[in-house]
Amino acid sequence: MKLSIIIPVYHVEDTLDRCVESVLHQGIDDFEVILVDDGSKDKSPEKCDEWSKKNMHILVVHKQNGGLSAARNTGIEQATGELITFVDSDDYLKENTYQAIMPLAETHDIVEFPVSRHPSPITYHPSPITYTNKQAYWLNTQAYTHTYAWNKIYKRSLFDHIRFPEGRVFEDVATFPKLLQAAKDICTTSEGLYYYTLNEKGITAMAQGLELESLLRGHLDVLRQWNDASYYMHVLNIQMDVCELTGKSPILPFQRINPLAKGLSAKLRLKALVLNIFGINAICKINKTIHQWKRTRS
Repeated sequence: MKLSIIIPVYHVEDTLDRCVESVLHQGIDDFEVILVDDGSKDKSPEKCDEWSKKNMHILVVHKQNGGLSAARNTGIEQATGELITFVDSDDYLKENTYQAIMPLAETHDIVEFPVSRHPSPITYHPSPITYTNKQAYWLNTQAYTHTYAWNKIYKRSLFDHIRFPEGRVFEDVATFPKLLQAAKDICTTSEGLYYYTLNEKGITAMAQGLELESLLRGHLDVLRQWNDASYYMHVLNIQMDVCELTGKSPILPFQRINPLAKGLSAKLRLKALVLNIFGINAICKINKTIHQWKRTRS
């Protein structure tokens, strides 16, 4: 059973070696690494070719720049493994992570493993549970906060009719729920570790109104199927940011939220009260006014 490890590469000459080194120290033998150079203008293409010469497991694909989704899709088309996983080229893995997870990946459609964010101390460390109820997984684990493509191993067959949306940011939010729906189960494990490195110039860190609107629309598609108080309030926060940054009216449908609902923090309970009394339009305007006032005070 072969694992295809897809690594999109774009202007990462400073971090690519660390990423590839970590992937090659996973304690597995039957695997391939697909480096997809997405039209990089730095030394990344040369580094990719050097790695392919040094290691027989590494395949390089050079393509015109098309964005992260296009690079991942290219990797999927090239993949020959029964299993697929993704690694971003500015991130890396703890040694032997895949070795620990492969037995689970052989029997489950999706396996999700822990994440450590750097330099932030925030971590995601799931308990070992197998879910066949996708809604329970999405809501109980708050999966909408960790839809990442890269801390998971997937059965290749899940991608027979699913691809990442090209020309769209926050592509994981649009894609992961579809993979989840197609899977028979998802297994979370405490084994292994993916090191996510915060890129201050990356899409997430640089996201503005239009990018966040894309994120919002992705969540709205899922919210129609899987919904509870915590998830709705999560999406409401995104909607408030979109309204503030774009000046557009809210597109999130109004939903009355019980302030005493399980999982809501004290801050979210207060926000739920305001939402119930004044509605979405008003809470978005209040949010914008408060932020403007804070900026004038600083």
